[in-house]
Parts: sequence; structure tokens; C-alpha cells
Amino acid sequence: MRLKLFLSFTLIVVISVSLVAVIARRGAVNEVRTFIFRGGMYGLSDLAASLENYYSANGSWQGVQSIFRSPRGGVNGFGAILNQRLELANSSGLVVADTQSAAIGAQLTPFQLADSITLEVNGTTVGYLFAVGGLGIDNSSQQQVLSRLNRGVVIAGLISGALGLVISLVLAYTLLRPVRALTVASQRLAEGDLSQRVDVDGTDELATLGRTFNQMADSLQQAEEARRSMTADIAHELRTPLAVQRANLEALQDGVYPLTAGNLAPVIEQNFLLTRLVDDLRTLALADAGQIELQRTPTDLAALVTRVVERFQPQAATQQVKLMVSPPAAPLPMVPLDPVRIEQILTNLLSNAFRYTPQDGKIELLMSATSSTVLVRVRDSGPGIPTESLPYIFGRFYRADKSRSRAEGGSGLGLAIARQLARAHGGDLTVANHPSGGAEFTLTLPAEHKPE
Repeated sequence: MRLKLFLSFTLIVVISVSLVAVIARRGAVNEVRTFIFRGGMYGLSDLAASLENYYSANGSWQGVQSIFRSPRGGVNGFGAILNQRLELANSSGLVVADTQSAAIGAQLTPFQLADSITLEVNGTTVGYLFAVGGLGIDNSSQQQVLSRLNRGVVIAGLISGALGLVISLVLAYTLLRPVRALTVASQRLAEGDLSQRVDVDGTDELATLGRTFNQMADSLQQAEEARRSMTADIAHELRTPLAVQRANLEALQDGVYPLTAGNLAPVIEQNFLLTRLVDDLRTLALADAGQIELQRTPTDLAALVTRVVERFQPQAATQQVKLMVSPPAAPLPMVPLDPVRIEQILTNLLSNAFRYTPQDGKIELLMSATSSTVLVRVRDSGPGIPTESLPYIFGRFYRADKSRSRAEGGSGLGLAIARQLARAHGGDLTVANHPSGGAEFTLTLPAEHKPE
């Protein structure tokens, strides 16, 4: 690409210099011709003025040959100064006077007319004054003038061309340096080095590309770290129930424990744990892939919440926790949702709340609605969630209280699944610590279903 840019700049420089050289040469020749011939150097404009006055006084060119034979205008006049012939043509280009009387009656060519002084009377062209030989110098002198002009143009072209090529090299290097850095970083990223980043400076397209690359690399690195962490977490979660199962089965096999229903109970319990973990992982994988099938029906959300709460009342009585529902200020609209999945979300939130609410504490569910959403808040009177844990509370296998056992803290997938289910409905699940203490989870659902 650097070579292509250099060759492109070189081509542009060559074409530009060539055009400038041609235009400058032609322009210089024309300007010299104008200066010498058209009155700037030898005063032919005075002769042209005399001829215009003659035509104005006589109304024609009849007898004008006498002016060309006069000491001022004839061979001993302007023509002698220029060392050349002067011809006068009428408005049609027909020669009517000649300092040497040799071309009278001849027709001037279009090129000769273009190099002539136009004679005008009252804004009307009445004739043309033409100098035979152009610049009024011999061919040898003309060639010397043109050679000097060409030499000057060539030298100027070489200098400007060399300067242009140097600038093109600098520009090619400057423009391609960030592209080269991006290329090297991309190659290393493709080889597995996800720590690659590029320095970004500016706001142009290359800077935007660099920032986009860095964002992509950040996403890939975070995804890889999450994948490794999840793999390690899954292995850790599976190891304990499998180890317990194996120990119990080996004890039964070796006759250490008699084969009774009581001794098989721990094996079955660990099997249930494994089954639940696998089901949770499958649900989470389907949610991440957007493949969860929701059976949406218009649902009375207030009745659904009340039904779920009634199912937890026995547990509330056992733990001596007050479980209550605060009715909405106005009746909630019917919400298109999957009742089974929403019950799964509420069950998870209430299970978490009971896990962290102390004896004689309180768990409250509050419902409200806006013009476009319906909200369900689950608030407990527990210790709340540590501030540093709030950003990660919905992460897979994350537990805010590291000291809690698996039996007490669950698999660590419940909140991640709950949020994914809420988002599958077009809503969301968020968490914050309530000012009066305890954690508050907010389930937001759209009041109307928008087809995808």
C-alpha cells in the first residue's frame, strides 16, 4: 500500500508539473509577444491610435498606404525599429496597406488575426494591424528566447517534482503508520494475543478505526475471560456433588454402608443438585442465544404475584419473616407475558430475599405501573449488597457472600437467569440498596408486547 501511495503521488506530481510547464511556456511566449508587439516596448499602440483616427476622419482605409510610407509609420519609422514589415487589414482581414507593399490584397489567416492589434472606432472593429515575423526578432533569437524559457521551466519542474516526491514519501509514511500499527495488532490478535491495543490520536477516520479496534479487542478479551471463568466455575460446581456421589457409591459398593434407602438419600440429593445445575445452564444458554420460547398470554400480574407470595407464606412463618404485598395505587393493566417464566423470576427473587433476611425481618413486594411499563419491586430488610458487588450481582456463579455454602447460596445462576428471562420479555431486572436498608430488586415489564 505504501508503494501504491508513493506511485500515485508520483503520477500526480508528474502530471501537475507537466501541465504547469506547458501552460507556463505558452503563457510566457504570449506575454512576451504582447509586451513587444502590442505597444508595451516599441509603442505600436501609438501607430494603432493614428490608424484609428485616420479611419474615423476618412470613413475608410482609402489612401492609408501613405501613412505606412511616412517617416513615422513607414520603413524608417515603426517598421524600422522592429526590423520587420507591418500590414494593415480591413475588418474582413483583407490587407489594404503594407510597409513593403508586397501583401496588399492578401487575406490574413485566423492565427495572424489572433496576433494582430484590433483597431476599433466607436466600439466597432474596423481593421487589424499585423507585424510580419511576430516578435520582431529573427528565428535564431526566437529559438534562444524559447530555449531559455524551456530551460527555466524544466529546472522549476525538476525542483518542484523532487520536492513533491519527498512530500509524498513523508505523507505515505505518516498516513500508513497507524494502518501498519493496526495491521500488526490485528495479526497478533488473530494469533490469540487479546491484549493488543493501538494508540489513538485525533478524530479522523483512522482514529475512529483505531478506537473501534480497541473496543473490539476489549470485548474479545472480556468474552474470553468470561468463558474461562465460567468453565472454571462450572467445573467447580460439578466437582462437589460428583465427589459426594462417588464417595457414597464406593462406600455402598465396599460394604461400608449397607444398601438402604437412608444411605441412598445423599446420592439422590446430589443427583438432584446436578440435575438442577444442568437445567440452569441450559436455560441460561438458551436465553443468551435468544432461543427461549415464551408462551405469552394477557396476564393479571397482581394475581400472579399474590399467588407466588402465598406459596412462600409457610416458609415465612417458619423463618419468622413478615412477607407482604403492597397493592398498586390503581389496578394494573393486563400484561402479555409468560406466567411460568415470570413465576420463575419471582421465585428466585423471593428465595434470595429469604436467604438474606434475618429473623423478624420483612420482605415486601410493591407493584406500580406507568403508561408503558409495569414494575414489581422485591424489597428485603437484610444487610443489603456490598457496593463493590452491585455491578457483578447478575454475573454467572457470582456470590456476594463468599463464605456461604452452595446449599445456602444456590448455584450462583439464579439471578443471571432471572435477568435474561426479564430481557427476553422486553423488560429488565435491576438491583439497588434501599436507603432504609436492605436490597431492592426491580422487575420492569412492558405493558404491551412489541412483535420482534
